[in-house]
Amino acid sequence: MMPEPAATYSVEAQISPDDRARCEDVLTRWMAALNRYDAAAMDGLMHFPHVRLAGGAVTIYQQAGSNPMDLFERLRKQDGWHHSAWDEIRLVQSSPVKAHYALRYTRFRADGSVIGVYDSLYVLSLLNGEWKIQSRSSFGP
Repeated sequence: MMPEPAATYSVEAQISPDDRARCEDVLTRWMAALNRYDAAAMDGLMHFPHVRLAGGAVTIYQQAGSNPMDLFERLRKQDGWHHSAWDEIRLVQSSPVKAHYALRYTRFRADGSVIGVYDSLYVLSLLNGEWKIQSRSSFGP
């Protein structure tokens, strides 16, 4: 028998419509920054410390400037990666200060052919009045 969730969290979304729009704007800006290879813009959308789970590893970025951008070079060289796009952005759990988003994205080559489709879970948190990405877990490399 599963215990009931804590009173401050629920499977039913508790985030306000305005905050939900803010979170989804963060995700939209994140993808745009990623596609521009803009590390500073990506840093501006993350809370630190920031946790990333991918490729069988857990990485903790303690501060802005510690997010390695070499992933983009590896993806371009290995797969011909050109850009990525969200296929699905779905709020699955929330509270007034935290939101869990189940995401699906596709990586593309310059000719539009698909490299792969991947699922992720992003946790956004409201700290110091700002919604930003606190952690990411991805099934993509």
